[in-house]
Amino acid sequence: MSKNSEFPVAIIGAGPIGLAAAAHLVSKNQPFILFESAQQVGGNVATWSHVRLFSPWKYNIDKAAKQLLDVSGWTAPDEEELPTGAQLLEQYLIPLSDLPVIKPYIHLNAKVTAVSRKGLSKIKTAGRDNLPFVLHIQENDTRKVVEARAVIDASGTWGSPNPAVSEGNWTDSELKIQHKMFYGIPDILNVHRNRYAGKHVLVVGSGHSAINALLDLQSLQELEPSTRITWILRKENVSEVYGGQENDGLAARGALGTQLQQFVASGKIEVFSSFQIERFQYSADQISISGVRHGQGSRVNSVDEIIISTGSRPDLSFLREIRLDMDSSIESVRALAPLIDPNIHSCGTVRPHGERELRQPESNFYIVGAKSYGRAPTFLMTTGYEQVRSITAALVGDYEAAEKVELVLPETGVCRNS
Repeated sequence: MSKNSEFPVAIIGAGPIGLAAAAHLVSKNQPFILFESAQQVGGNVATWSHVRLFSPWKYNIDKAAKQLLDVSGWTAPDEEELPTGAQLLEQYLIPLSDLPVIKPYIHLNAKVTAVSRKGLSKIKTAGRDNLPFVLHIQENDTRKVVEARAVIDASGTWGSPNPAVSEGNWTDSELKIQHKMFYGIPDILNVHRNRYAGKHVLVVGSGHSAINALLDLQSLQELEPSTRITWILRKENVSEVYGGQENDGLAARGALGTQLQQFVASGKIEVFSSFQIERFQYSADQISISGVRHGQGSRVNSVDEIIISTGSRPDLSFLREIRLDMDSSIESVRALAPLIDPNIHSCGTVRPHGERELRQPESNFYIVGAKSYGRAPTFLMTTGYEQVRSITAALVGDYEAAEKVELVLPETGVCRNS
C-alpha cells in the first residue's frame, strides 16, 4: 500500500483510460478524484465524434468498467461492431461516468495547471517519497489545490497537435492563417461540409487521421465534383501509408489503406510525397505552401483550406516539478520508446507492458494512455486499459497482479524494421 493512504489517487483526464483507471480503483475500494479540462467526459473524443473507430467494441471496453456497468443494468453493445466516437461516448463513457460510484468524484471544467510534491521543488530529495502530491487546479473560475497519494496522468495528446511545418515548430506564417486551418479530423460530410465543398483542400499528414480526412473528401468530391484535393506527406513512398491492408488484424484499419490506394490510383487527388513544408503565404483569401521536395524547392498554390493531421505531442508543461524519465525523441515513457519508435518500427504491435515499464523516478506518478506513447501514433485503447489495471494493482500492494500482464493486440500486418 502506498504512503499517504488517507489521500485519494488523482486522475488527470476523463477519457477512456482515465475513466478505466477510476473503475479499477473503485473495484479495489480506493478513493480517487478525477479532473477533466473539458465541459464533459471524453472531451477529446467529442471532437471526433463523427469518426468510426477501426477497432470493434471488444477492444474498447475496459473489463473493470464493464463489471461496474453490468451491475447497473447497462446494455452492452455488440462487441464486434465498430463504434463511432459519438457511440463510444453515448453507449460507454457517459454511462460509466454517471455511475454513483464514479460521478461524485469527477470534476469537469477542471484543468490541472501544475503538479508537485508538497513543500518540495523538483531538486529536493530528502523525504520526497513520503510526501503527498499537490495538484493545482483551475476549475471554472476558481483556483484550488488538491493533495493526492498518487497521480495517474491520462490527459492524452489530442489537445496538443503538431504544427504543419516539418521542423515541428510553430511559425508566424502558420499562426497567421489559423482561420484556414483545421487540426485533426473535421466532420467534412456534415458539420463542416460548406467549409470544404467546391474548394481546393489540402491535407497534410500520413496517419489514420489524414486517411480519414482524405476518404471523407473523396466522398464529398463525388457529391461536389468541383472539390479539389491535394495531399502533402513527408514519407517518400506513398505505399507506406497503405499499411497491412488484408493482412491487418483489424479489418477496418486495413480497409482504410486499401480505399486510399484506390483513391490515389484514380487520379482524382494530387499527391506530393517527400514534401517538407517550410512556410505559408496568404493572399487574396488563398494560401501557397512552400517547401522542399527531393532536395528542390517546391510549391503548392491556390489552396482554400488546410487540414492538418500531423499527429500530436504530450503536454508536459504542467509536470515541470515532477521527476520524469521520458524518451528524448518521441517524448514517450522511456521504457516504451524502443517498442514504438516510428524511426525503428513500422509496426503498431507493442508487447504487453504494465506498471514496471511505466514507473517514473517520481514514486507513484504514472503517465498512461496515448500520452505514455508520446508522439508515436500506434496507441490502442486496450493497451491503456491494461496499463491502468497493472498500476492500480501496484498501488494497493498487489505486485503479483501488477506483474502479470496479459494482453493480445491485433497485428498491423506491416511488422518490419525500417
